[in-house]
Amino acid sequence: MGMSRSQGCFGYPLSIFFIVVNEFCERFSYYGMRALLILYFRRFIGWDDNLSTAIYHTFVALCYLTPILGALIADSWLGKFKTIVSLSIVYTIGQAVISVSSINDLTDFDHDGIPDSLPTHVALSMIGLALIALGTGGIKPCVSAFGGDQFEEGQEKQRNRFFSIFYLAINAGSLLSTIITPMLRVQQCGIHSKQACYPLAFGVPAALMAVALIVFVIGSGMYKKFQPQGNVMAKVVKCIGFALKNRFKHRSKEFPKREHWLDWAKEKYDERLISQIKMVTRVMFLYIPLPMFWALFDQQGSRWTLQATAMSGKIGLLEIQPDQMQTVNAILIVIMVPIVDAVIYPLIAKCGFNFTSLKKMTVGMFLASMAFVVAAIVQVEIDKTLPVFPKQNEVQIKVLNIGNDNMTVYFPGSAVTLDQMSQTNEFMTFDVDKLTSINISSTGLPITPVTHKFEQGHRHTLLVWAPNNYRVVKDGLNQKPEKGENGIRFINSFDDSFNITMDGKVYVNVTSHNASEYQFFPLGVKSFTLSPTQQTPPQCKNDFQSSNLEFGSAYTYVIRRKSDGCAELHMFEDIAPNTVNMALQIPQYFLITCGEVVFSVTGLEFSYSQAPSNMKSVLQAGWLLTVAVGNIIVLIVAGAGQFSEQWAEYILFAALLLVVCVIFAIMARFYTYINPAEIEAQFDDDDKKKSLENSYSTVTPVSQTQM
Repeated sequence: MGMSRSQGCFGYPLSIFFIVVNEFCERFSYYGMRALLILYFRRFIGWDDNLSTAIYHTFVALCYLTPILGALIADSWLGKFKTIVSLSIVYTIGQAVISVSSINDLTDFDHDGIPDSLPTHVALSMIGLALIALGTGGIKPCVSAFGGDQFEEGQEKQRNRFFSIFYLAINAGSLLSTIITPMLRVQQCGIHSKQACYPLAFGVPAALMAVALIVFVIGSGMYKKFQPQGNVMAKVVKCIGFALKNRFKHRSKEFPKREHWLDWAKEKYDERLISQIKMVTRVMFLYIPLPMFWALFDQQGSRWTLQATAMSGKIGLLEIQPDQMQTVNAILIVIMVPIVDAVIYPLIAKCGFNFTSLKKMTVGMFLASMAFVVAAIVQVEIDKTLPVFPKQNEVQIKVLNIGNDNMTVYFPGSAVTLDQMSQTNEFMTFDVDKLTSINISSTGLPITPVTHKFEQGHRHTLLVWAPNNYRVVKDGLNQKPEKGENGIRFINSFDDSFNITMDGKVYVNVTSHNASEYQFFPLGVKSFTLSPTQQTPPQCKNDFQSSNLEFGSAYTYVIRRKSDGCAELHMFEDIAPNTVNMALQIPQYFLITCGEVVFSVTGLEFSYSQAPSNMKSVLQAGWLLTVAVGNIIVLIVAGAGQFSEQWAEYILFAALLLVVCVIFAIMARFYTYINPAEIEAQFDDDDKKKSLENSYSTVTPVSQTQM
């Protein structure tokens, strides 16, 4: 057995390769499933954006809270290997359950393509998600710690390199899955009715998880497995509790002070356990400021993606969707980890600077904070190009003449004259209290007053046509269209209503001299078809093309009757398309990714190297807990403080992280690095000596009596 233990490859234990492949498959499976989740909630189950987002964030937070459970099972009861295997089985079952929950033919008895019993699907998917959260969370701290266990004493360098490779596997898995899974969703499938193939898109991650499990079990013979040493956590909790109680009992001056508050547990617990707990509490204390880093880091998926929706995705020949910008992070990680590991760290070492783990983490926090400063600068650039929307006590009005006469509209303090088929270029902004009267007149006709209750904080379009007829339409757009799409609405200047079908979306029954609601379309040229209720002459064409839509614009298309009775199209721009290029987000992604490489990889490795042998998983779980708390901070801050200016929120986060970074640097100055293995070996030696002394002391009395 001794031989196979040390089977190596490039100076690494062979077993490491199984662990890295397992991690790659597991992360592919997890991120693949997560990428679909929001869409699945929205489109299949039919929840709204807010509920979907809330459930999604709850699920993510759960995935980072369950590691504590996994770590307890591993360090106290089953050992890391058995924990990984058994929880991976739970995980695979969860993935299978959620892919079954997305088969619409499961409850679609009347074959109309809509599931008949939604609660069944919801219940199944929730059970699936609970199992997945338990599985992915539970194995997370164990896999990284189990990998660290495979190294011998004196292989610190290889072990650090392993944590880098491990991190690379995580990101390679997530990168590939975010690219591949959406492709699977687009496929059509179904027995009775064809629709987007969620079962396939969820099924592939499930199959991959099964592969991950099999790969891990195949390596079984090569692993170094440590037996768990009884219920460690219960002991730790009891020992801390006893120390605090004891310290409180002896709080008066007459008792001598002890070096460390945990030394008050000496009466009841052995030195070894106390020293192990000291190691853990010292590291945990250092972890207190860390969630702030994750709070910034996790906004890539939310805030930064929203920022991208107000930008133009034309980068060279590429046309990028806002939510694809996140892959920049994974791509950069895959490039940066090897560079930092093989080039930057050695260079720093050559310059004679001792770049310790905690110094690296401080630098990581600083870089993330700078990334948010850059994000704020980009936001200011975007704000310059954004249209001005009305505030709470304001109303904005635009006049659009869809008649055949010239019309003049009188506002308080100004008047506008419009030719036929023209509009005021800008929206005019009025204070609600000052908007006393609006009057319309066309040549030689009496004045018509506009009596309409304008809704505060909204944009309105005042449609005018022959002789002095008007209608006020509330626009409903008081922000840029979401997800970088383009809003289009139609105005009918015929005398009867019609339907319009554009790129698969239908505008039903647009009535005479009225406007439809906006509907939203991705970029490109869209064709649309007009179906008038009253017959237009047979030679008329009813198919039209939109202009080339870009990102985040809005248009009004007026359809009017030409002299020959056919329809013609007039386009008016309501909101200009985005102009700031998405490539401007790359610097902030680069900074936060560099921060992540020096912060996160180092954190994994630091948590492992500073933990006593029987609490390796527990500290990994502690590290993952900082991620969960970070997620919760975002939910609280985003919920509590609504900033009128987005850039101000970015600066606030940057400033908070800077402060935390300084505090952390000071805390790190007072931390002394330890080698848990050496300390534990010291105790082993002492134990040996003691047992020898004991055997002496039992011998001596006998010899005395003989004398």
